[in-house]
Amino acid sequence: MKNPQASSSNSSNRRCVIAWLLAVAIPVAFCAFWVAPMSSAFAKAIIGDQDPVAPTALQARGGEHTARTGEPSGPVRDSTDPRISHEVMAENDGVLSPVVMAPTRSSFLANWNVIRGATGYRLDVSIDSSFERCVSGYEALDVGNVTNRIVSRLSPGTTYYYRVRAYDALGASSSTNVMTARTATTTTGLVITPTFDSSITGNPNSAAIQSMINQAVALYQSLFNDPITVEILFRYSNTAVNGTPLPAGTLARSNFVVYAVPWNVYINALNADATTANDTTANGTLPASSLSTNITPSSAGGRAVGLNTPPAMFANGTVGAGGPYDGIVTLNSNVPFQFSRPPSGGNFDARRSTEHEMDEVLGLGSRLGVSPPPTDLRPQDLFSWSAPGTRNITSTGSRYFSINSGNTNIVGFNQSSNGDFGDWLSASCPQANPYVQNAFSCAGQFSDVTVSSPEGVNLDVIGYDLSVGGSTPSVLGNISTRLRVETGDNALIGGFIITGTQPKKIILRAIGPSLPFAGALADPVLELRDSGGALLANNDNWRDSQEAAIIATMIPPTNDLESAIVATLPANNSSYTAIVRGVNDGTGIGVVEAYDLNQAVDSKLANISTRGLVQTGNNVMIGGLIVLGQTPLRVLVRAIGPSLPVAEALGDPTLELRDGNGGLIDANDNWRSDHEAEISATGIPPSNDLESAILRDLAPGNYTAIVRGVGNTTGVGLVEAYGLN
Repeated sequence: MKNPQASSSNSSNRRCVIAWLLAVAIPVAFCAFWVAPMSSAFAKAIIGDQDPVAPTALQARGGEHTARTGEPSGPVRDSTDPRISHEVMAENDGVLSPVVMAPTRSSFLANWNVIRGATGYRLDVSIDSSFERCVSGYEALDVGNVTNRIVSRLSPGTTYYYRVRAYDALGASSSTNVMTARTATTTTGLVITPTFDSSITGNPNSAAIQSMINQAVALYQSLFNDPITVEILFRYSNTAVNGTPLPAGTLARSNFVVYAVPWNVYINALNADATTANDTTANGTLPASSLSTNITPSSAGGRAVGLNTPPAMFANGTVGAGGPYDGIVTLNSNVPFQFSRPPSGGNFDARRSTEHEMDEVLGLGSRLGVSPPPTDLRPQDLFSWSAPGTRNITSTGSRYFSINSGNTNIVGFNQSSNGDFGDWLSASCPQANPYVQNAFSCAGQFSDVTVSSPEGVNLDVIGYDLSVGGSTPSVLGNISTRLRVETGDNALIGGFIITGTQPKKIILRAIGPSLPFAGALADPVLELRDSGGALLANNDNWRDSQEAAIIATMIPPTNDLESAIVATLPANNSSYTAIVRGVNDGTGIGVVEAYDLNQAVDSKLANISTRGLVQTGNNVMIGGLIVLGQTPLRVLVRAIGPSLPVAEALGDPTLELRDGNGGLIDANDNWRSDHEAEISATGIPPSNDLESAILRDLAPGNYTAIVRGVGNTTGVGLVEAYGLN
C-alpha cells in the first residue's frame, strides 16, 4: 500500500530488514489471553527450584477469580438472557480519550497516527536512529490495527527510536518518520507489562480493547511506587484459558500465582515495607500471634514487600518454573462491554472489569473464596473486622475492611455465596458506590482505582506503595468540552487563565472526525488568541505545522484533519482563548481540549472554561475536567447564560457535576438557592441570579459538568471551572 504521509527510510540495516521479511513471511504465534472470575480456587503446582526466603523454599500455586453480573441475591443473567444485548462494541457518543502514560524505568508508550486504508502496523524500536540495533522483540513487530503500544523490558535512562509501517492486503507502506522516547532514570515505580493474545490482536475492536487496557496500566503505574515489574496476559474470549466455556453470568476472570509464605516471614516483610500513613496505621493492628501457619500473597504481591516470588504462570493457566506471567485476565467476549466511557445503559464498562481482575493479580482476595476455605490467610484477611476490636475471617455474620482495628468501616466485604468473598458488598443496581471491586457489577456504571478508593487503600496496606508523598498542590490539569459547533458567535470557544510566575507549556486540540458517532465536525480549525484578541497561533490540520512537537506530547490527534497547537505561554494571571470552527463554515459536534504538559513549574491553569450554543439531547454542553495531585482541590463550577453579552444567550442554565463513575455529586439551578454565602465568599459568584454554581472540594480524578437550559431551552452558554486552592 502507498502512504502519502510516510517518509521512506533508507537507514534500515540488514538485521531489521531480515526481521521484517521474516515477520511478513512467517505467521506470529500468540499466547492465550483471558479474564478474571469471582470465585477463587487454588490449584496446586509446586515449583521445586524456588528459594525466595532461605532456608525455606516457597511453593507456587494457581489462584482463580471470577467477576459476575447480576445482583447480590437472585438469578445470574447469562448470555442468552434477552435483557443482555449482544452488541459488544456499542456506538458511543462520548469521547475516546487518548492514552497518556508517563515513561517508566523500563517502558514507554509508543503513539502514531492513523494511516488511511491500513489494516495493521509493524513496529520497529531501536537504540539508535539508524535502526542498526533493534530492541529484541521489536523488529517489525506486528501490533495489529492499533495506534499505540506499550514498549517494555527496556533499560532506564535510555533514549529509544521507533517507527511503524502500515500494511493492508496488498502490502506494506514505507516507514513513518522516526519518533523518540526516553525511559525514566528512577529505580522505583510500578511497571506493568501487558501482553495481548490473538483473541485481542485479531479482534475487529482490537484498537479500542488495547487502548482501554493501556489506560488501566497507566493508571496503576501512576498510583504506586514499588520497584517491581508485573507481567499480565490479557484475553478477550468466551472461554477460559483451558478452553472451557465461561459460566453464565461471568463478566471477567483472572488466574494468578500465589505463594505460601511462613507467617513471620510475611509479617516482617510487610512491616519493613511500610511507607505511607495507611501502612503505619494498618500495621499497628496486625495480630501479636499468628492466625495461620502461612500467608498466601500473589506472586506480584509478594515481590511488592520484597519477597522472592517470581512469575510462574504459563499462557494455559498452569503454574511451573519458567512461567512468564504473574496472572491472566480474560474479559468475556459474550458480555456487552463498552471500551470507551461513559458506557451506555445496557453496556458494562470494560475498564472497570479489567481493573477488578488486575487487582486480583496484584494480590486482593480472601481465603474464603475457596470452598472449603484453606486455613492459610490471604494478606487482605489481616484487615477483616466485624466490630471495633473484633476480627472476622469467616463467611458468617458481617465483615468489613478496616485499617484501624475495626473503628472505621471503609467498605463491607461480600458475604453472599453468589459472589466472591474477597470483593466488596454490593447494592442492587444502579449502585450508589459502584466501586471497582464490588462483587457484582451494573451496566451503565463505571469507576477507577484511586488513591483514596477502598481498592487503593487495600493495595497500599498489603504492600504496594501509594504515591502519596510530597507537598505538590493539586491543580486543574485538563478541560475537554463537547458541543455542537455552529458558525459565527456559536463557534466552540475555550478559555483558560494561567497564574503563577513561570511560563506554562500546554497543548490545545480540536477534535471532530475521530469522534465515534454521526454528526461529528468533519474538519475543525483551531485558533489560539491572547486576552486582547490577538492571534498567537492557528492550525487546520495538525501535521501541517509542529508535527514533531505534537507527537512528542504523546497525545497527538488520531485524525490528520484534526487540529492541535503546542505553546509555552506567559503566566501572571494571563488569559487565553481557543476557538474551534469548521473549515468553510462546516458544522457538527466537536471537542476542544486543553492539557497542562508541565505541572512542575510555578504556574497552573487556575480557570478553564468553554462557551458555545447549548441545545438539547446529545447537544447539551458537556465539560470534562481533571484534578491532578494527591489532595482535594476546592473547585467552583459555574454555568453562565443571561449575563453573557451576546444575542440569544441561554436564559436559565442548569448545572450538574458528576464524578468519574457518572454519579451525581451536586446539581444547581439558581446559584443563590444553594451555598450562597460560600459561593459569594469566593469573590467570583455569578452576576445573574438565574445562573448556576457548585462549590465542592474534589479529590484527584475526572469530573463532568453538564449544562442544560431549564425546560429544554437553548442558547449560548458558558461552563467554567476555577481551582481555588
